Amino acid sequence: MNLLIVDDEFLEIEQLEYLIKPHFPNWHIYKAHDASQAITIAKQHRVHLAFLDIQMPGKTGLELAKELQQLYELDIIMVTAYQSFDYAQQAIRVGVSDYLTKPIIEEELIQTLKKYDKWSSKNETIQAALSIIHERYAEKLTVNSIAAEVFVHPSYLSRKFLEVQQIGLNEYINNYRLEKAKASMLNNPKLSISEIAEQSGFNSQHYFSVAFKKKYGMAPREYKVMEVNHNNEA
Repeated sequence: MNLLIVDDEFLEIEQLEYLIKPHFPNWHIYKAHDASQAITIAKQHRVHLAFLDIQMPGKTGLELAKELQQLYELDIIMVTAYQSFDYAQQAIRVGVSDYLTKPIIEEELIQTLKKYDKWSSKNETIQAALSIIHERYAEKLTVNSIAAEVFVHPSYLSRKFLEVQQIGLNEYINNYRLEKAKASMLNNPKLSISEIAEQSGFNSQHYFSVAFKKKYGMAPREYKVMEVNHNNEA
């Protein structure tokens, strides 16, 4: 899991890292003090989650969020010292995942990050496997290919992954792809279902539709229409 923290105040970045590290020790944390540095890092490393301060010299966090989303899919949490409803509305329109106000309270922060527990591990081998999945979920991935990259036997990886993550490796890959597909529908409503399926790593639109309906209780097209209507109402 690659995390990017962007804030023009050094101490704010250090505090966030200090609060996050004990709970997610195997996350790779990158730091930037302005939008330019952040974009450079995001181009060099596939970022999965970004904490962006709204008020920064130069481009604001909201402007940076839009630029990052043009690079690839990622989750964004906005951070601000201003409890402004207008800022919150703008953040929602940009499509951020959450919104935190300073000073950040550890309990609230960890609760916000709770959803990423299933995408992380404190076991280094499993975290290495997770990083491969998160960065290359659109490619053809197998237990054998991942095991070779993390230097363990495939049977050991399968057994250890199930033990640590409480889910089979192939099922995990499938679930992660479905999550990314769902995010694509929200952030890129103009994409067709077949394009979303392909970009999410499914080699068959039919299989994608079946898997999506089994997990979320509705077909991809139904979900997409529902979200588009919801966003239009908002």
